[in-house]
Amino acid sequence: MRKTFRRLAIATTAVLAASGCASTEAGTSGPIVVGSVNALSGAATFPEASQAAKAVFDAANASGGVNGRQIQYKAIDDKGDPAAAAAAAREIVGGDKAVALVGSSSLLECQINAKYYEQQKILSIQGIGVDPACFSSPNISPANVGPYHDMTLTLLYGSEVLKLDDICALLEIAGNTLPSYQAAIDEWSQQTGKKLKYVDSTVPYGGSDYTSYIVKARAAGCKAITVNPVEPDSIGQLKAAQAQGWTDVTWLLLTSVYSDNYAKAVTNAGAGIYVPAEFYPFTDASSSQTKEWRDLMSKNGIPLTSFSQGGYLAAKYFLEVVKGIKGDITRESVTKALQEMKPISDPMVGTPYLFGTGQTHHDNTAGWPVKLSSGAGKWELAAKDWLRIPKK
Repeated sequence: MRKTFRRLAIATTAVLAASGCASTEAGTSGPIVVGSVNALSGAATFPEASQAAKAVFDAANASGGVNGRQIQYKAIDDKGDPAAAAAAAREIVGGDKAVALVGSSSLLECQINAKYYEQQKILSIQGIGVDPACFSSPNISPANVGPYHDMTLTLLYGSEVLKLDDICALLEIAGNTLPSYQAAIDEWSQQTGKKLKYVDSTVPYGGSDYTSYIVKARAAGCKAITVNPVEPDSIGQLKAAQAQGWTDVTWLLLTSVYSDNYAKAVTNAGAGIYVPAEFYPFTDASSSQTKEWRDLMSKNGIPLTSFSQGGYLAAKYFLEVVKGIKGDITRESVTKALQEMKPISDPMVGTPYLFGTGQTHHDNTAGWPVKLSSGAGKWELAAKDWLRIPKK
């Protein structure tokens, strides 16, 4: 989410053939193979999720593994390329006979591989789910909230907590994401009875100049703007607003900009930038909620980001479920255990995690609001508790 998605909007239109018949591995006393498909190179990279998952598994192995068996974790790069994403999944699932996928983080691998995972009867606990297929497959259940519930949450915070009127949206659309963002906006409308004043879904990723979009939004009477940007785009939009003298607008953004680097790069945040962090805010360095994760990441030299939080939690959820399996640990037994698991609570999330047997998995509905003010250079907590999307 920190670099442009533009190439991927075109790349993900490729049609990939699903391969072969399902083949689950037989259990042995050897290593328990677990894999992940990740954007480690290409237009946008998220290496922290799989790094964090590996750190969790390495710590478990150092303590004796699972029932005496070691976790063999394999993270493969999809290079932001559909063909590479398909090949990576087939290497892990068909070649390495993995029992599950854990900690994946990619812009496109859910869309490319969801049907293959169904055919192979293997489940994936995504570290960071991004594309819509991550939240609409029976075989994929992300650890994170995802950008769509994130948008509903940021709108709820803006209208119901900040009491803002005249909220508008500038949407950056890649691939097939527009219906999911529209559904997120519709959910906010259903919860509040309110409508956005103005929506522009033509805003480009990686734009060189956002002045025209800012001018139109200001002319429409927007007092607050929700955007789903990557960091460089958001900074460009803030600069365009500043150049127009529009310094009293409130920005309702997503976790995609929640980083220390972004905070330091922003010189003018208008009336404030608000984000519903998908996990307990990692910038609250003294929090007990993140201490275990923070210590493990620091020990392994892994950046403290929401991406590493997602990978860490995905691995923790997997281990807790697998340690409860009676008998051999195979793809079949892991799948059964995840589908029959009880919800797992963790202080870093506001919604207990459950894989279950649903046809879709989009149940993480809580974010912790954080705020960035002009010249602050750092994020501040903007709430004392989780903000949750009310149940219908």
